[in-house]
Formats: sequence, structure tokens, C-alpha cells
Amino acid sequence: MRGALVFLAILGSLPATLTQPWIGVLVYSWISYMNPHKYAWGPVRSFPVALVVAGVTLIGMLSTKDRSRLTKDPATVLMVLLWVLFVVTTFFAFNQQYAWSQLNKVSKILLMTFVTLTLINSPFKLRVLLLVIALSVGLIGLKGGIWVLTTGGANRVYGPDGSFLADNNDVALGLNMALPLLFYLAKDEQRVWLKNLIRACFVMSIIAVIFTYSRGGFLALVLVGALLLMKARYKSLAVIMLFAAVVSLSFIAPASWLGRMHTIETYERDASAMGRINAWKTAWNIAVARPLIGGGFETWTYPVFKLYSPVPDAVRDVHSSYFEMLGEHGFIGFALYATLLFYCLWTLTLLKWRVQKTPELKWATHYPDMLQVAILAYMLGGAFLGRAYFDFFYHLVAAVIILKSLIWQQTQIGAMAAKPVARDRYLHPAVRILNPARR
Repeated sequence: MRGALVFLAILGSLPATLTQPWIGVLVYSWISYMNPHKYAWGPVRSFPVALVVAGVTLIGMLSTKDRSRLTKDPATVLMVLLWVLFVVTTFFAFNQQYAWSQLNKVSKILLMTFVTLTLINSPFKLRVLLLVIALSVGLIGLKGGIWVLTTGGANRVYGPDGSFLADNNDVALGLNMALPLLFYLAKDEQRVWLKNLIRACFVMSIIAVIFTYSRGGFLALVLVGALLLMKARYKSLAVIMLFAAVVSLSFIAPASWLGRMHTIETYERDASAMGRINAWKTAWNIAVARPLIGGGFETWTYPVFKLYSPVPDAVRDVHSSYFEMLGEHGFIGFALYATLLFYCLWTLTLLKWRVQKTPELKWATHYPDMLQVAILAYMLGGAFLGRAYFDFFYHLVAAVIILKSLIWQQTQIGAMAAKPVARDRYLHPAVRILNPARR
């Protein structure tokens, strides 16, 4: 029954996607992050629902007038250059057996990122996209948090099987990135039921992150909490709540969780941590030997470790987005990736200043902080997890580019402000109900 409902919901969205392809971006994001078909049984569980939605979205994009040109923003250029580099390094990859399949996965992520840049072209559409992404991940956190409270937290929280968020470390990273989205989207939400749902997802996601037992996830959570605390209006109240949460955690957390977190201080005696450090050294050695092309996708194999690792028998994944990019695509890939990260942070800082100086941009008040904290959560979490190709991150980059474009349009038009940035006449009737301003 559950599988049939999910299947019908996805199939039912296809006609609207064909005529209004930006809806396909929403449905594709919902499938990519929440993976509703993975919670069902039957044929839908293995059916390529994301591929079908993406295909219909691309067909609809070719015929719709409601699309924008791909902007020549530096972030767009950096992603294109990374994509080209990925193709080049794959030709010279050590692990040819799996490098091409990984290139295929990454190419799909980048393609849909560019589709998002083309079809999400108004403040309303940007908000709905961020709501879909935040709630898709947040509902996983809501489920995980409830499960922790009902079971006592003795077991780890995991994401949906067969997804980017399946592993406990991965779901911790995704939840940390979703927390600032949930926090700020709730501030601007006018509908009480939706505001309460977002807040419930926010609170339960914090609990879920803690009980993933992910050490990197816990450190990223501390960063997110500190940043949100710094930006909170009532800082004294926030400090009291944070202190109460820490004290409560010390009483309710099981000994297994406390023991796991204690290894952060004694990493040199932890085999897992030392294995990661060995993999990081291996990545550096590969990049030094092959600075322009690295080792290619999925290079972390025994033959490669035998040539480049200080401890050849300690073969494991690199578990760091930075060393993953360095080892797989050399110094050029790492430079492009790092530049993309810091460009987004700098752009959001400038956009925050612009929004504060322009009353007409009140709708975007929280967007720079929201996206900046989410990217910082990814940067810290990615230091301990190999997710250089995480689709959530590239969606955040797309949101930065879209936000910059919308703000630029609105400030440049100035005297022509009576003309909206993007007209809602293209919106499908089924989606108009999402916009309370049109009621």
C-alpha cells in the first residue's frame, strides 16, 4: 500500500512537471533527499523514479518559456570547470572499473544543479525549493529523533538505505546542513501548522545528529549551534537553553555514546582515526606524484596504497572531502573546489550587506545567513567525511547563485520595481496554494 501511494504521487507529478518543469526540480529534490521509495516495499523501491522525473523535467524545460539563461557567475564557471576536469581525470584514473560509474553519478548531480539554476528564477520558487530540501532531510531527522526518544538512544540513527544519507556519518552531515535552513525558514513562515512542523524537524534533527554517534557530525553540530547562537536575537535566552541541553545530554546519553565522543580527545589511540590520517597522507602523495590529474575517481584501492601510502596495508576510504578532491583530481581539482567554497561564503557576506541596505529586499533577510551556516556545516563535516560530490552542497551553491541573481535584478531595476522579478503567471494551479500571498 505504501509503495503504491509513493508511486502514484510521483507519477501524478509528471503532467505538472511536463508543463511546469520547475515542479520537476522540487519532486527530484524530494526523491533525492528523502528517498520516499526507500521506505516502501515492492517494485517502487528499485524503480528509477529520480531518473524518470529528471527526464520529464528536461523535456519540459526545452518547451517552457519560464526559464532563465545560465548565468556566467564565477560559481557557475567553477562548477563547469570541475565537471570538465572530472571527465579528463577519469580517462587517466587508476581504478577504471569504477571511475566511469562514479563520473556518471557526479554528472547527474551537476546536470540537475544547472537545471535548477535555469528553472528556479523567482523568490517564491527559491523559497519553495529550500523548503522542500529542508523538510525532506528534516523529516528524516524527525523520524530519527522520535526513534531515539522511544528506544533510549542505545543504537545509531541511520538514513534511508541505498541513498547518500544511508550511513550514520552521512545522515549527520545532511542534518547539520539542513538545520540552518529549518531554523531560518521557520522564522518567515506564516502558516502555523507548517511553522510547527519545521520547528519539530529542527529540534528532533538535533537529537538525531547526536545519536548518529558520528564524531564529525557532533563537531559540526557544535559549530552550527554556535553560529546560530551568535546570530540569535535573544542571546541570553539561547545560552540558557544551550546550557540546559548540554546538562540534559550528560544525564540521558548512554555510556556507549559518551565513550564514542571521548575518542575525539584520544584519536591517536583510535584505529579508525589513524586509518583516516594514513589515507590523507596517501592522497597527498598521489597529488604530488600526479598534480594535474590525481588518481581519478574511486582511487582508494590496495594497488594505489601499495605505491603511495605510508602504511600500504591500511586500505580505507579517505574520509575527507578535501583530501578526496586532492587525491582524486590533483591540485587543480582541489584549487577549484576550495575556490568554490570560499567564493560562496564571500558572496553571501556581500549579499547580507546589500540586503540590509535595501528595504525592497526584506524577503531575503535571512537567506545569506541561512546558506552561509549550511555551507560552513558542510565544510566542517566534510573535513571528516568524503563527500566532495554531495548533491546537497551543489544545491546550496545553486541557491547562492540564484539568490545573487535575484538580488541583482531587483536592485538594478530600481525605478522599475513595479515590474516583478519573475511573474507567477507560469505557476501551476496546484502550486499556487503554497504561496500564502496569493490567497
